[in-house]
Amino acid sequence: MGCESKKRLLPWSVAWPACALLAAGALTGCKQLHRTDLTPLNQAGMYFSNVEQLCQLSVSDSEVAQLVPARQAGVSDDDCIELIRIARTRHQPFAEGQAVAGLLGAGVDEKSVLELDQLDQLGLWSGEAVALRLSGLSDQVILAIARRRAADQPVLSSAKVAALKNAGLSEAQILADVNSGISDAQADRIIAERNYAAGGHSFVRQRRR
Repeated sequence: MGCESKKRLLPWSVAWPACALLAAGALTGCKQLHRTDLTPLNQAGMYFSNVEQLCQLSVSDSEVAQLVPARQAGVSDDDCIELIRIARTRHQPFAEGQAVAGLLGAGVDEKSVLELDQLDQLGLWSGEAVALRLSGLSDQVILAIARRRAADQPVLSSAKVAALKNAGLSEAQILADVNSGISDAQADRIIAERNYAAGGHSFVRQRRR
Protein backbone atom coordinates (compact mmCIF):
# COMPACT_ATOMS: atom_id res chain seq x y z
CA MET A 1 0.00 0.00 0.00
CA GLY A 2 1.11 3.55 -0.68
CA CYS A 3 1.89 6.20 1.90
CA GLU A 4 -1.06 8.08 3.35
CA SER A 5 -1.18 11.46 1.61
CA LYS A 6 -3.38 13.25 4.15
CA LYS A 7 -1.51 15.36 6.72
CA ARG A 8 -2.09 14.57 10.35
CA LEU A 9 -2.01 17.08 13.16
CA LEU A 10 0.43 15.66 15.68
CA PRO A 11 -0.08 16.13 19.40
CA TRP A 12 1.64 19.27 20.59
CA SER A 13 3.41 17.30 23.29
CA VAL A 14 5.26 15.57 20.42
CA ALA A 15 5.57 18.62 18.19
CA TRP A 16 7.06 21.01 20.73
CA PRO A 17 10.26 19.06 21.62
CA ALA A 18 11.03 18.56 17.93
CA CYS A 19 10.47 22.22 17.21
CA ALA A 20 12.65 23.21 20.13
CA LEU A 21 15.46 21.06 18.74
CA LEU A 22 15.13 22.71 15.34
CA ALA A 23 15.25 26.14 16.93
CA ALA A 24 18.29 25.12 18.96
CA GLY A 25 20.03 23.96 15.79
CA ALA A 26 19.28 27.25 14.07
CA LEU A 27 20.69 29.17 17.01
CA THR A 28 23.91 27.15 17.47
CA GLY A 29 26.56 29.34 19.00
CA CYS A 30 24.11 31.50 20.98
CA LYS A 31 24.82 31.62 24.67
CA GLN A 32 21.17 31.62 25.63
CA LEU A 33 18.27 29.95 23.85
CA HIS A 34 14.87 31.64 23.78
CA ARG A 35 12.08 29.24 22.95
CA THR A 36 9.39 30.84 20.82
CA ASP A 37 5.96 29.69 21.94
CA LEU A 38 4.36 28.23 18.81
CA THR A 39 1.38 26.76 20.64
CA PRO A 40 -1.00 29.49 19.39
CA LEU A 41 -0.31 28.48 15.77
CA ASN A 42 -1.03 24.86 16.58
CA GLN A 43 -4.26 25.93 18.23
CA ALA A 44 -5.11 28.01 15.15
CA GLY A 45 -5.00 24.80 13.10
CA MET A 46 -1.51 24.86 11.60
CA TYR A 47 -0.01 21.45 10.82
CA PHE A 48 3.14 20.42 12.68
CA SER A 49 5.18 20.01 9.49
CA ASN A 50 4.47 23.65 8.64
CA VAL A 51 5.24 24.79 12.17
CA GLU A 52 8.63 23.10 11.67
CA GLN A 53 9.28 25.34 8.67
CA LEU A 54 8.53 28.40 10.78
CA CYS A 55 11.02 27.12 13.35
CA GLN A 56 13.64 26.99 10.61
CA LEU A 57 12.83 30.61 9.74
CA SER A 58 13.44 31.54 13.41
CA VAL A 59 9.96 33.00 13.83
CA SER A 60 9.67 35.24 16.89
CA ASP A 61 6.98 35.52 19.56
CA SER A 62 5.74 38.79 18.06
CA GLU A 63 5.52 37.21 14.61
CA VAL A 64 3.55 34.28 15.99
CA ALA A 65 1.14 36.81 17.49
CA GLN A 66 0.76 38.39 14.03
CA LEU A 67 0.34 35.08 12.21
CA VAL A 68 -2.46 33.87 14.46
CA PRO A 69 -5.13 36.38 13.27
CA ALA A 70 -4.01 35.84 9.67
CA ARG A 71 -4.35 32.06 10.06
CA GLN A 72 -7.70 32.41 11.79
CA ALA A 73 -8.92 34.68 8.96
CA GLY A 74 -8.25 31.87 6.50
CA VAL A 75 -4.66 32.21 5.33
CA SER A 76 -3.29 28.77 4.44
CA ASP A 77 -0.28 27.27 6.19
CA ASP A 78 1.83 27.68 3.04
CA ASP A 79 0.93 31.35 2.71
CA CYS A 80 1.62 31.97 6.41
CA ILE A 81 5.12 30.66 5.77
CA GLU A 82 5.38 32.83 2.64
CA LEU A 83 4.45 35.93 4.66
CA ILE A 84 7.40 35.24 6.96
CA ARG A 85 9.71 34.60 4.00
CA ILE A 86 8.72 37.91 2.41
CA ALA A 87 9.49 39.68 5.69
CA ARG A 88 12.89 37.97 5.80
CA THR A 89 13.78 39.32 2.34
CA ARG A 90 13.30 42.81 3.80
CA HIS A 91 15.21 41.95 6.98
CA GLN A 92 12.17 43.06 8.96
CA PRO A 93 9.81 41.21 11.30
CA PHE A 94 6.37 40.32 10.00
CA ALA A 95 3.95 42.77 11.61
CA GLU A 96 0.94 42.90 9.26
CA GLY A 97 -1.22 40.09 10.59
CA GLN A 98 -4.15 42.35 11.44
CA ALA A 99 -3.92 44.04 8.02
CA VAL A 100 -4.03 40.64 6.34
CA ALA A 101 -7.05 39.60 8.41
CA GLY A 102 -8.82 42.88 7.60
CA LEU A 103 -8.29 42.49 3.85
CA LEU A 104 -9.53 38.91 3.87
CA GLY A 105 -12.52 39.94 5.94
CA ALA A 106 -13.37 42.57 3.32
CA GLY A 107 -13.36 39.94 0.59
CA VAL A 108 -9.89 40.41 -0.90
CA ASP A 109 -8.56 37.12 -2.30
CA GLU A 110 -5.70 35.46 -0.43
CA LYS A 111 -3.39 35.56 -3.46
CA SER A 112 -4.12 39.26 -3.89
CA VAL A 113 -3.18 39.82 -0.25
CA LEU A 114 0.12 38.03 -0.86
CA GLU A 115 0.82 40.24 -3.87
CA LEU A 116 0.09 43.34 -1.79
CA ASP A 117 2.65 42.08 0.72
CA GLN A 118 5.20 41.41 -2.02
CA LEU A 119 4.63 44.99 -3.22
CA ASP A 120 5.14 46.20 0.37
CA GLN A 121 1.65 47.73 0.41
CA LEU A 122 0.30 46.11 3.57
CA GLY A 123 1.11 49.07 5.79
CA LEU A 124 -1.17 52.02 6.40
CA TRP A 125 -2.56 51.82 2.86
CA SER A 126 -4.23 48.47 3.59
CA GLY A 127 -7.04 50.36 5.35
CA GLU A 128 -7.76 52.25 2.13
CA ALA A 129 -7.66 48.98 0.20
CA VAL A 130 -10.27 47.55 2.57
CA ALA A 131 -12.50 50.60 1.99
CA LEU A 132 -12.17 50.24 -1.78
CA ARG A 133 -13.08 46.55 -1.61
CA LEU A 134 -16.09 47.25 0.60
CA SER A 135 -17.23 49.91 -1.87
CA GLY A 136 -17.61 47.17 -4.46
CA LEU A 137 -14.37 47.53 -6.42
CA SER A 138 -12.52 44.35 -7.34
CA ASP A 139 -9.05 43.09 -6.48
CA GLN A 140 -7.97 44.17 -9.98
CA VAL A 141 -8.44 47.84 -9.17
CA ILE A 142 -6.79 47.51 -5.76
CA LEU A 143 -3.77 45.73 -7.23
CA ALA A 144 -3.50 48.23 -10.09
CA ILE A 145 -3.27 51.07 -7.55
CA ALA A 146 -0.82 49.12 -5.39
CA ARG A 147 1.48 48.34 -8.33
CA ARG A 148 1.69 52.00 -9.31
CA ARG A 149 2.29 53.02 -5.69
CA ALA A 150 5.05 50.42 -5.37
CA ALA A 151 6.68 51.64 -8.59
CA ASP A 152 6.41 55.27 -7.42
CA GLN A 153 4.29 56.14 -10.46
CA PRO A 154 1.54 58.78 -10.60
CA VAL A 155 -1.63 57.23 -9.25
CA LEU A 156 -5.09 58.33 -8.21
CA SER A 157 -5.76 58.62 -4.50
CA SER A 158 -8.12 56.04 -3.05
CA ALA A 159 -10.64 58.80 -2.26
CA LYS A 160 -10.78 59.85 -5.93
CA VAL A 161 -11.14 56.25 -7.08
CA ALA A 162 -14.14 55.87 -4.79
CA ALA A 163 -15.52 59.20 -6.03
CA LEU A 164 -15.25 58.02 -9.64
CA LYS A 165 -17.28 54.95 -8.73
CA ASN A 166 -19.89 57.07 -6.97
CA ALA A 167 -20.09 59.25 -10.08
CA GLY A 168 -21.21 56.22 -12.06
CA LEU A 169 -18.03 55.14 -13.87
CA SER A 170 -17.79 51.42 -14.59
CA GLU A 171 -14.98 49.37 -13.12
CA ALA A 172 -13.42 49.01 -16.58
CA GLN A 173 -13.35 52.81 -16.91
CA ILE A 174 -11.88 53.24 -13.43
CA LEU A 175 -9.24 50.61 -14.10
CA ALA A 176 -8.29 52.34 -17.36
CA ASP A 177 -8.03 55.70 -15.56
CA VAL A 178 -5.83 54.19 -12.84
CA ASN A 179 -3.54 52.49 -15.36
CA SER A 180 -3.24 55.62 -17.46
CA GLY A 181 -2.01 57.55 -14.42
CA ILE A 182 -4.53 60.40 -14.43
CA SER A 183 -4.26 62.90 -11.60
CA ASP A 184 -6.77 63.70 -8.88
CA ALA A 185 -7.42 67.02 -10.65
CA GLN A 186 -8.29 65.19 -13.86
CA ALA A 187 -10.55 62.87 -11.89
CA ASP A 188 -12.32 65.91 -10.45
CA ARG A 189 -13.03 67.17 -13.98
CA ILE A 190 -14.42 63.77 -15.00
CA ILE A 191 -16.64 63.70 -11.93
CA ALA A 192 -17.85 67.25 -12.53
CA GLU A 193 -18.76 66.42 -16.13
CA ARG A 194 -20.59 63.28 -15.07
CA ASN A 195 -22.52 65.15 -12.40
CA TYR A 196 -23.36 67.97 -14.82
CA ALA A 197 -24.63 65.49 -17.41
CA ALA A 198 -26.62 63.63 -14.77
CA GLY A 199 -28.42 66.89 -14.01
CA GLY A 200 -29.92 66.91 -17.51
CA HIS A 201 -27.38 69.22 -19.11
CA SER A 202 -25.49 68.50 -22.28
CA PHE A 203 -22.14 69.68 -23.45
CA VAL A 204 -22.14 71.48 -26.81
CA ARG A 205 -18.83 71.92 -28.49
CA GLN A 206 -18.57 75.07 -30.55
CA ARG A 207 -17.19 74.53 -34.03
CA ARG A 208 -14.14 76.44 -34.94
CA ARG A 209 -14.63 78.76 -37.87
